[in-house]
Amino acid sequence: MNNPLLSAALEAAERGWHVFPLRPGTKRPALHGAKSCTGTGPCAGGHVKWEQRATTDPDRIRAAWSRAPYNVGIATGPSGLLVVDLDTPEHKGSSDAPDGAATFQALCERTGHAVPTTYRTRTPSGGHHLYFTAPAGQRLPSTVEFLADSVDTRAWGGYVVAAGSTTPAGDYEATDGREAAPVPGWLQTTLRPAPKPSGAPSVAVTGQSRRYADVALANESTNVARAQVGEREATLFRAARALGRFVAWGDLPRSVVEQALQEAGESAGLTAAECRSTLRSALNWSVAHNTSRRNAA
Repeated sequence: MNNPLLSAALEAAERGWHVFPLRPGTKRPALHGAKSCTGTGPCAGGHVKWEQRATTDPDRIRAAWSRAPYNVGIATGPSGLLVVDLDTPEHKGSSDAPDGAATFQALCERTGHAVPTTYRTRTPSGGHHLYFTAPAGQRLPSTVEFLADSVDTRAWGGYVVAAGSTTPAGDYEATDGREAAPVPGWLQTTLRPAPKPSGAPSVAVTGQSRRYADVALANESTNVARAQVGEREATLFRAARALGRFVAWGDLPRSVVEQALQEAGESAGLTAAECRSTLRSALNWSVAHNTSRRNAA
């Protein structure tokens, strides 16, 4: 029986990429127990279940894709990938804004390099995903417009929709099927996490505060995803204000907060541009006003 989505999942797995099912016709994880997951952000309890359960095992893949016409997600972290996501202008709410391909090309030129040639897919919106192999032993982060406007990255804590998947807006298509190239040195250096400052709190205190931050992130993401019409943007704004303090205190990476709330806001019905605008202003305010950690009661 012809099953193109199963073939797409197996082809990705043959490349060593860890796959998991997405709900048919969508970009949302379909795994049981991942209902509270907000796409590229942590699930309840701080665990990304789709990232943990993604696999390259052909038997598990055949069993999963025999149940339904699932789209194919690739967990970028376990796959050893960094994927550069180049968005199109409509994601910013303006056809006049430069697209991600143009801003990424300009960024490459400023570093003295050409746009790398590597495995590439085209998204239904006309954007592109550039796949790179991440350096062994380094957990590069996922980011939202950290590099440039309309340029995101997917690595640990993130995923992309694989070529062969389909949505009402169109198909994901491989436009360059070569092997993924290594992450360029300049890009690796730019994305490498900053070293932790000296004089940090004890391991026990730090662990406790980060667990609290994980729970807060999961709760706020759920609140945003469930917000009703008329309350969605305000709920997203309050969530970003509340979580910004954990970014300021070093308990949560800003990129993780942005991705979780971005996905939650979009799942609630907000546009990508609305989410980005609200998140940027709310997080900037919260980080600036929470430079000192409040002592616990």
